[in-house]
Amino acid sequence: MDKKRIMVIFGTRPEAIKMVPVIKALEKAAEFDPVVVVTAQHRQMLDQVLDAFNVSPDFDLNLMKDQQTLTSITVNVLSQMEKLLQQVRPDAVLVHGDTTTTLAASLAAFYQQIPVGHVEAGLRTWEKYDPFPEELNRQLTDSIAEWYFAPTERSRQNLLKEHHDDKQIYVTGNTAIDVLAHTIDDDWQLPAFKLVNPEAKLILLTMHRRENQGLPMKKTFAAINAFVLEHPEVEVVFPVHLSPKVQKAAHAAFDGNSRVHLIAPLNVIDFHNLAARSWLILTDSGGIQEEAPSLGKPVLVLRDTTERPEGVQAGTLKLVGNDGAAAVKWLATFLNDQAAYEQMAQAKNPYGDGHAADRIVDILRQKLS
Repeated sequence: MDKKRIMVIFGTRPEAIKMVPVIKALEKAAEFDPVVVVTAQHRQMLDQVLDAFNVSPDFDLNLMKDQQTLTSITVNVLSQMEKLLQQVRPDAVLVHGDTTTTLAASLAAFYQQIPVGHVEAGLRTWEKYDPFPEELNRQLTDSIAEWYFAPTERSRQNLLKEHHDDKQIYVTGNTAIDVLAHTIDDDWQLPAFKLVNPEAKLILLTMHRRENQGLPMKKTFAAINAFVLEHPEVEVVFPVHLSPKVQKAAHAAFDGNSRVHLIAPLNVIDFHNLAARSWLILTDSGGIQEEAPSLGKPVLVLRDTTERPEGVQAGTLKLVGNDGAAAVKWLATFLNDQAAYEQMAQAKNPYGDGHAADRIVDILRQKLS
């Protein structure tokens, strides 16, 4: 039996985390020959995930450059993927989510008339520049895709509003939930745990998005810093994104506060176990909005919009904006109202059951047989 060659393409840490379950499921399927391609849009943080899950790319384009722009990433991915797709001639291409790699790789596959499957299709804020450039990346990718692997029913409805073919849309759950089964360990140890008073309420902070850099980030960090200084019962651990702008803002705001711990970015296993030990999470990340509810952790989303409104409706997430004011208000509420905290912590995760990757592979099996 000739195996169907499935090219899986990604370039950033979040994409890698969510595509690992798909790669593993393809490797187990006798009908498929997975070909893993990384663009290395984010080099160091991507490599952390590959090492953690023992994934060896078949092709590494190694495109990351200092001071790279969205234009340069797009042009380089398009150029390199054209050659690679002509060389490998896969039966299908899988991309994930909303990165510049996702859009450019999808367009390259379209130019070669190779069908594209979009994992995590259908997320929308309906605001072109929020998040930027992700919102337009995913809309354009869905214009190219042949198959839509939507994580939730709401994502499916978003795709139907745009008149995509209902017969090609599949609600699979989110592969982010699949990953947790392989990462959480009650006995996991981290140097970060030793930084924090074991009696303290640990707040996990991440913030890095382009639209939050600058004044929004400065305001948010200042508000959090003041809150921590006023409440000795809390401490913050902040794995700081490698972006120079984020690094500069974090150190300017928090250096000198002994209860805010700035640490290097963590690999996915370490990060998930840190999240599992936290009291609450402050983040502008998309993936964490999906993962944290499975860990029973309330999430305050440092954005004005989210493409994951299911979590807001389910009560696992709260949108608190990007100036810090609402964030610290809710932190104070949860410190003083255990019932309010528990209501959010115990809300049901709407993002899946941990079997999304198996569903995706089953669908590919039907489509390519």
